[in-house]
Amino acid sequence: MANKTFLTYDEQIEKLEKEKQLVISDPEFAKTTLQKLSYFSLIGGYKDLFKHKPSGKYLHDVTFEEITALYYFDEELRTLFLKYILHVERQLKSMLSYHFCEKYGEQQVAYLTANNYNYTRRNQNKINRLITTITKAIAMPSNYSYITHHATVYGNVPLWVATNALTFGQISKMYQYSTSDIRAKVSHNFANMSEVQLHQLIRILASCRNVCAHNERLYSFQVTEAIPDTVLHKKLQLPTKKGQYILGKKDLFAVVIALRYLIDNEEFKQFKKELKCLIASVLKSCPHISQEILFSKMGFPDNWEKVTRYKK
Repeated sequence: MANKTFLTYDEQIEKLEKEKQLVISDPEFAKTTLQKLSYFSLIGGYKDLFKHKPSGKYLHDVTFEEITALYYFDEELRTLFLKYILHVERQLKSMLSYHFCEKYGEQQVAYLTANNYNYTRRNQNKINRLITTITKAIAMPSNYSYITHHATVYGNVPLWVATNALTFGQISKMYQYSTSDIRAKVSHNFANMSEVQLHQLIRILASCRNVCAHNERLYSFQVTEAIPDTVLHKKLQLPTKKGQYILGKKDLFAVVIALRYLIDNEEFKQFKKELKCLIASVLKSCPHISQEILFSKMGFPDNWEKVTRYKK
């Protein structure tokens, strides 16, 4: 396959209009938008819902503004999900550092000692890698003033300080490889949540957080490992195939279910309210996208708003 040819902004607009038959009523707006977002990020990332797959051309009368509206919907979606995922991340860091230090003390040697984790033969290499990662995070000289302060003044960086320099993915792994008693104590801070279920839910939140942080497309979010079946899957009567749920397992709705379990009820109601407004807004701005098509990409059932109707 030949490499893509460089095109000027005017040539990009001409290609969209003449070759792809995209409606561009305001070329200056289109040019300014392409300058800000890039052809690859905007058109490459958000054209699919507007195209007629067999011909490769846009559906009749699809406008440049519609693709732009979908792009900005996804941007606001990332902002919304990240806001509430960060609440879970903060609580997990707080609970994990509290219960780890409760058992092993506040010296940094405690969380840098492999035997203070579930150091089975199966886990050894991964725990060793985790400890290497944490060691680098608190190494001097540090980019973090709080690490520098504790290392120089006290000669020790306690876990409740170190966790601030760790990513959600690293915290997820630290939880995964902690001893069973610590994992159980942490999971008790979340309603109706076993230690295994908690790990599965925070893993999908960590994946979603990465997508949000790196400005990748979110509305069609997919992961390889599913979250566990929950009461909500059953109560919402989500569709199944061969006895397995096909929505709310590896998609963006699975992230919604995870947040339903991991943030408090009032916070979740606010999250749902903001999400509902975003969806309504993009559907109004994009007449060529039906709710059915958008929900299919997001993994949302038609009755998704009932997620707050049932007990967790």
